[in-house]
Amino acid sequence: MSDSSHRRAFGAPELLWAGGAVVAIVATLAFAAPDTTLDDFFQPGTQPGMMIEPTLASEACQFCHGNYDSHTEPYFGWKSSMMGQAWRDPIFLAAFSIANQDAAFAGDLCLRCHTPNGWLNGRSVPTDGNDLLEEDFQGVTCSVCHRMVDPVYVPGQSPASDWSILTDLAAISEVPEDNHSAQYVIDPYDRRRGPFQLNDMFYHQWENSPFHADSRMCASCHDVSNPLFERGPGGTYILGPTDQPHSSGKRADMFPIERTYSEWAQSAFAQGPIDMGGRFGGNKLEVSSCQDCHMPDASGYGARPALGAEYRDDVPTHGFAGANSWGVRAARASVGEAASGVTMPMVEASEARNLALMQAASDLHALKPMGLFDPDTLLVRVINHAGHKLPTGYPEGRRMWLNVRFYDASNAMIAERGIYDNATAAFNGAGTKVYEAKLGLDAAMAALTGKPQGPGFHFALNNTWFFDNRIPPRGFTNAGFASVQAAPVGYTYQDGQYWDNTLYEIPAGAVRAEVALLHQTTTREYIEFLRDKNTTDARGMVAYEIWEALGKSSPVTMATATINLAPCNADYNASGEVDVIDFLDFIDAFGQTLPGADVNADGSIDVLDVLDFFDAFGVCLG
Repeated sequence: MSDSSHRRAFGAPELLWAGGAVVAIVATLAFAAPDTTLDDFFQPGTQPGMMIEPTLASEACQFCHGNYDSHTEPYFGWKSSMMGQAWRDPIFLAAFSIANQDAAFAGDLCLRCHTPNGWLNGRSVPTDGNDLLEEDFQGVTCSVCHRMVDPVYVPGQSPASDWSILTDLAAISEVPEDNHSAQYVIDPYDRRRGPFQLNDMFYHQWENSPFHADSRMCASCHDVSNPLFERGPGGTYILGPTDQPHSSGKRADMFPIERTYSEWAQSAFAQGPIDMGGRFGGNKLEVSSCQDCHMPDASGYGARPALGAEYRDDVPTHGFAGANSWGVRAARASVGEAASGVTMPMVEASEARNLALMQAASDLHALKPMGLFDPDTLLVRVINHAGHKLPTGYPEGRRMWLNVRFYDASNAMIAERGIYDNATAAFNGAGTKVYEAKLGLDAAMAALTGKPQGPGFHFALNNTWFFDNRIPPRGFTNAGFASVQAAPVGYTYQDGQYWDNTLYEIPAGAVRAEVALLHQTTTREYIEFLRDKNTTDARGMVAYEIWEALGKSSPVTMATATINLAPCNADYNASGEVDVIDFLDFIDAFGQTLPGADVNADGSIDVLDVLDFFDAFGVCLG
């Protein structure tokens, strides 16, 4: 069945944005493309048509789990998160159209995660989403997650019903060996699951499922691989035979698009828990799993108290905070408040959750290195406290960068590095330190498809990582990250390093510096790609108009630091004074081998740091 036979005009429910004229797409680019079919994107696990009882729209859950406490109830947080708006996100939809355009049926890979309700219930073909129902626009619904089954059966821990589910699936399809790229297993019956043992539950069937507190569940959609490619010699990725499933279905043999779960699995958090002092919110000081940080525990009720719900101090909130600073606002703008179900207070609450998480994930230090560098050098250190790379996820337009401003004695700014122009959505001037990843096409794929060789945004065709300097998490090793296809590219981090240093020359006359770490979700380069390369429908133009109208994905500030550039540089805690507290803070950091104890910035925390700090401390005290 050809993809073109299913193409129809883009459905009206997702085109309610009226911020500007939608330009009809009439141009067609002639280029070669892989001759792909739906079989090329087959993944092990539950398949469409296997639901004996269909997964449900999330309104079915609202009566018991919504409209009673916006701080702890599952429904409010989910609805105002990117999970609840995964299909309405106009940036995703524009990229989705280009993926289908670049490789026939590639949209199947996207549908599995962004509208699993539609995919599982048999509305995934055609793969442009034109057969989806309105209930499928709800993104990752409650019913899908709470019917998910651990593909690894553990006697005595897994629900007893899982054994027959997995056995039956193995007889007619294939049970995934390592769940990724939406290789999920879903209970064909409406038996809902969660991490608690609930007594006297009679509103619906319920199973106690340890899997729902396990990071492996999150791997289902947060490790993403392209099954079109087979891993070749030397870490290259080669287009495999078309019109057939991938040879193994394993993530290690496919092209890595996103490795957020695997980054976590190779971090110290996977061996945790780690006491983070409560920086990720919630009632837990020690965190380990994805759920600990992205669904932090709160005190309250998981369902309406009037229905007999138990008050708990470990209710997992469902806000699913992440780094998308404007996605929920964009989804609301694209379809309206009624269709999205998101009010402006909900948008603001979502954005506040995301900002708080990003600010918790990073620390920023500015110091004049002791004993190693020229005294006219400023060192800026970014520390990653997240359980994965900073930033992580599908790179698309996401990036962080440093902004440094130098001031003279009259408080006039005399130099700036990392200048971002909000009007043009572009950097102004050279020398900006950016943390990002760049994917693209190698020479073979460029020759096959007619697309440019090098970095680019063609999700379905990219087969090479050209650059990745995103900061790894604590516990990082080069060998470990290489084993999960997540090693740095074109940049070097030492084993154990979960921070990065950048040196700046201090201009003459500067007495103070202010430093900021900023993050942006959607760059001008990416949004212009979505606008200009879509020859299928108007989604690219819709996304661009929303991006322009809502501030061009204005960057958000993750962390700031200020430093006095006077000759004395032993003000360890940046209080403006050198005193015994600086001494104690340094000793404490040194005892814990924290990155901030590397005061000479030589990459090692050792006795030289102690000697250099003592020398500087003595000079400052006279």
